[in-house]
Amino acid sequence: MIGRQGRVTGKIGPGLVGEVMIPIRGGVEAFYAYPSVPDEEIPVGSIIVVVEHSPPRTVYVVRAVV
Repeated sequence: MIGRQGRVTGKIGPGLVGEVMIPIRGGVEAFYAYPSVPDEEIPVGSIIVVVEHSPPRTVYVVRAVV
């Protein structure tokens, strides 16, 4: 999971449980997402990179540099 890219489908930010869609196992799956940088907000539609995975469905992410 670490290093995979995905797209934000539910706003990520402090005090929020965001959602991202990540391509995995030949499909696309939803994961709960939190910012890995405290107080960072990542809006819907942004591309993210997974930096930490907490099984089964939680990831910590940063905004991808494009």
